Amino acid sequence: MRKISKSDIEYIAMGSTVLGTGGGGDPYIGKLLVKQAIDTYGEVALVSAKELKDDALVVPIAAFGAPMILVEKLFSGNEFIKAFEMMEEYLGKKIDAIMPAEAGGLNGVIPFAVAAQKNIPIVDADGMGRAFPRLEMVTFTLHDIPVSPIAQADEKGNRNIYHTIDNVWGETLVGATTIQMGGSCAIGCYPMSGEQVKKTAVHGIVTYAQKLGKAILDAKEKNLSPLNSLIKEASAIKLFTGKISNVAIKTEGRWNKGICEIMGLDENQGSFMELDFQNEFLMAKKDGEPVAITPDLIVLIDAENAQPITAESVQYGTRVVVLGMRADGQWRTPKGIALGGPQKFGYEEKFVPIEELNKN
Repeated sequence: MRKISKSDIEYIAMGSTVLGTGGGGDPYIGKLLVKQAIDTYGEVALVSAKELKDDALVVPIAAFGAPMILVEKLFSGNEFIKAFEMMEEYLGKKIDAIMPAEAGGLNGVIPFAVAAQKNIPIVDADGMGRAFPRLEMVTFTLHDIPVSPIAQADEKGNRNIYHTIDNVWGETLVGATTIQMGGSCAIGCYPMSGEQVKKTAVHGIVTYAQKLGKAILDAKEKNLSPLNSLIKEASAIKLFTGKISNVAIKTEGRWNKGICEIMGLDENQGSFMELDFQNEFLMAKKDGEPVAITPDLIVLIDAENAQPITAESVQYGTRVVVLGMRADGQWRTPKGIALGGPQKFGYEEKFVPIEELNKN
């Protein structure tokens, strides 16, 4: 167990945005809410899954909706507390710890605000080791853990509890209501025991995010290359260097969908890259050939300051570097590829590990 301070949150937010692979929301508002909560209630305890009792009740708390909408429709913070309290009331039991559902910019930090206010620890684990656009796309689904009950709350005070027949229906029904709520809400989901967390989660993800964020921010402080520092810490593959030449983006349902086109510069002069995204970057093609495919991570980095760029904030003319990172091993199994791989998003290409696509 260790305490998480406001300075730690800066690192975790930066690293979580890298792992968000274009999704997971902008961390700015989340950081403000967490820092305010730490000022009011004190630092948060981060515990490993091994430290949990087997019968502990653990609940992921997350923001849910289209990241583009989250830029304009801000969270108050109360909706996350309400989702937490609804879950406790429905289950008739106190929650012992919470954890992030995914490692995204917003969702990687917002659970800390709830943990501070409720004075309970956060587990150093999540359900993805990255971000994905659909509620059922978590390692918990790979182990048949139900998403229900799901507690949903918005900033206006609307609340719902769902008991769905499977995890896909959880996405369908909560997603439909989220659109009526204005495109975003807070949820509590996948309530599970400490024993289940130990068996099913992606472990150490908060600590890993903190290391990635520290690699970037400390390198800037020392006038070193934050990009090279990040590549080394993440064992990332540099896929492309260029300038964004076109962006096509639309909000469809609760998702941001589109294509980011990048014209090659420096060592990639004369080449062209396309990034497909649905909240998260899912497919990277260089001159028409895949060089990174979901569930492996595709990370868009601002070449000037090594700031990770989320899909909703991509802008024409920005000089960028595209990185590729290996997904957690659970996503590279046949069940993981079926749940988070390219066919799930309608691509014809089959999953090939990023290190094989780029072995030359």
